[in-house]
Amino acid sequence: MSRSVVVMGVSGCGKSTLAVAIAADLGLPLVEGDDHHSAASRAKMSRGMALTDADRDDWLRTLAGLLRARPEGLVLTCSALKRAYRERLRSASAGLRFVFLELSFDEAHRRVAARAGSHFFAPELVADQFRTLEAPTGEPRVLRLDATAPLQVQRGQVVAWWGSAHADR
Repeated sequence: MSRSVVVMGVSGCGKSTLAVAIAADLGLPLVEGDDHHSAASRAKMSRGMALTDADRDDWLRTLAGLLRARPEGLVLTCSALKRAYRERLRSASAGLRFVFLELSFDEAHRRVAARAGSHFFAPELVADQFRTLEAPTGEPRVLRLDATAPLQVQRGQVVAWWGSAHADR
């Protein structure tokens, strides 16, 4: 059974912030999914162009390979917006868990716009993320969190879930 977890959600939901905290809490290495996008994909997103499934194919293959290479576990940030993307990651790591940070469109857009000068993801892509999102409702081993909750509350919820029997369902 995997000791890995993917922190997922739309851009601006706080994946990286929470992942850094829970990687430290759980004593697991952190992999920032955005670091593994191709230069072409980063350029495309910075121009406000949405990625296609084909654009994401190599990226997801790389992330799945990183999960496979770390059977002892890791914390991975990845938007994982579609069920098919999550299934690709699950196929690389049996028992993989997901923390889904839920956020409203307005708040996601506000957050992404606020970091526009320091991140490659263009604010106009937030709407596409919400159109693409297939929430992991009913999927196994998923913890849904309010992305607007304080970080310490989120951390506590993840750590409690991680240690409970419910994390394996």
